[in-house]
Amino acid sequence: MKKRIISFLTAGVLSLSLLAGCASEDASDAPSTDSASTEQEKEPELIKVTLNEVAHSIFYAPMYVAIEEGYFEEEGIDLELVCGFGADKTMTAVISGETDIGFMGSEASIYTYAEGATDYVVNFAQLTQRAGNFLVAREEMPDFAWDDLKGHLVLGGRKGGMPEMVFEYILKQNGIDPETDLEINQGIDFGSTAAAFAEGQGDFTVEFEPGATSLESEGKGYVVASLGEDSGYVPYTAFSAKKSYIDENRDVIQGFTNALQKGMDYVQSHTPEEISAVIESQFPETDLATITTIVTRYYEQDTWKSNLIFEQSSFDLLQDILESAGELEERVPYDDLVTTEFAAIAAQ
Repeated sequence: MKKRIISFLTAGVLSLSLLAGCASEDASDAPSTDSASTEQEKEPELIKVTLNEVAHSIFYAPMYVAIEEGYFEEEGIDLELVCGFGADKTMTAVISGETDIGFMGSEASIYTYAEGATDYVVNFAQLTQRAGNFLVAREEMPDFAWDDLKGHLVLGGRKGGMPEMVFEYILKQNGIDPETDLEINQGIDFGSTAAAFAEGQGDFTVEFEPGATSLESEGKGYVVASLGEDSGYVPYTAFSAKKSYIDENRDVIQGFTNALQKGMDYVQSHTPEEISAVIESQFPETDLATITTIVTRYYEQDTWKSNLIFEQSSFDLLQDILESAGELEERVPYDDLVTTEFAAIAAQ
């Protein structure tokens, strides 16, 4: 089976500096007025962890809350965030040891396992439980039904990628044949579909944020359906690492998961406005009002789990989608590719 590719948004790098320990003062150099020298305690050294994310997106808000609120430092981790170039490149970075932890669609771990990887990648924390893309039409359609797509041209995603597979899964669930009932253009690069739609291509387009909101704000499109709501609770993105790395760095994985859970807790207990204010610095190219609109849209569709536990029912649904798309010849074992140990402890 060939490894499939999920396209990405833009590349970016966020580096957090190490906290240096303070040097102690020698007693002989202390002022004569001091009764005794006091050795200053060194700050505990943070453990450097590199995280490669498949894309830098507001869709992943709880992770950025954890970064901005200092939760990783609280857990003894100096996090370096690297934005990847799609799930294939993120997975390659994990397998090669270039990065410690990967953040991507879990289908990538299924593909590599099915290809016979020995030190395969294990998912240890699930972040999103809904698809993050939306169907955009040229006109407002308050009574939209999926049958309305029949006979029309839709700008879709790459074959074998989660956005396209989820879209086709919804179509089939609604009795629509993706091959014969409509035309899906899969030849436009990810991130370029919104521009193509704005220029007149297609009758509908499947868009992530900020593409969907940008089309609406420009009056060139209208969100008529949420793929996240209509596909159900899909384990769209998760954190993973090589089995060997998890075995050798259990304390790091636990601390990393604890920090993420704090971010999840924050999102569950704060308003979209408060969440947006925290993560605003992560998206300097986007104004706060737009960030708030996007966060609210994800917030209202129950995008983020209250915990990070990757349940078997979600993994089974993911494999249903892969099978429906013709991308999975044989199912892989949940117990090999998912561990809930760290997420369960973090949720306590």
